[in-house]
Amino acid sequence: MPLTPPCVLAIAGSDSAGGAGIQADLKTMLALGVHGMSVVCAVTAQNSVGVQGYWEVPPDAVRAQLASVLGDIPVQAVKTGMLASAAIVETVSSMLAGVPAPVVVDPVAVSKHGDSLLSAGTLDAVKEQLLPLATVLTPNLLEAELLTGSPITDEAGMRRAAEALSSLGPRWVLVKGGHLPGNPVDLLFDGSDVVRFPGQRIASRHTHGTGCTLASAIASFLALGTPVPTAVQAAKDYVTGAIGAGFPLGAGIGPVDHAWRIRQPVSG
Repeated sequence: MPLTPPCVLAIAGSDSAGGAGIQADLKTMLALGVHGMSVVCAVTAQNSVGVQGYWEVPPDAVRAQLASVLGDIPVQAVKTGMLASAAIVETVSSMLAGVPAPVVVDPVAVSKHGDSLLSAGTLDAVKEQLLPLATVLTPNLLEAELLTGSPITDEAGMRRAAEALSSLGPRWVLVKGGHLPGNPVDLLFDGSDVVRFPGQRIASRHTHGTGCTLASAIASFLALGTPVPTAVQAAKDYVTGAIGAGFPLGAGIGPVDHAWRIRQPVSG
């Protein structure tokens, strides 16, 4: 009888273009050998050029989805993404408080195109209710600035942000430095020590879904039993390959290729 793979629950918004959100989460989980499950918190209308609108799922529907999955299926890791409203954050946080699995929090606030994805008060709810539950918090620089209220212009600023965010409760904070000039450096902070993850900048504009993909990859490796620093490195390696294989889609920013490890060239 086949063995059940580790199960990872993605709690996030839907991306109608398929490059980010729940769609990216599930593709990443499949590529990394875990079983992905989903709780949809928002529905977006978006394509390669931007987000034209989003609609929050009622908190009762979010709660029902969570109760259905968690009441039946053991989860080995959880990943949260776009939670859209303070009410949804409260619902998700209250349901996850009793879940023993590691939780990776991607504090999605703004789309790749600069479109806001949160209603008023949501970031405060994330800071107060969700971050204390996080095993790993994965903000990019803009998200770290929004959460801390301080600008970040260099690696020293990233370290200060990681320390400030760590004080809010996450066991580990991964501040992603890809928006700074030069080759990117990410910093992983455990409350006392920093691990640097330097990388090479890839010349590609097709980077839609990188944040969702990285957080889901970390959650997948944690579900497989990998320690946090090793999971972060393995996730970064996967995302680096996905960015390198990113492809054009529509008139704007294309997605990373979640299937880059298994995709075969199409013969003519």
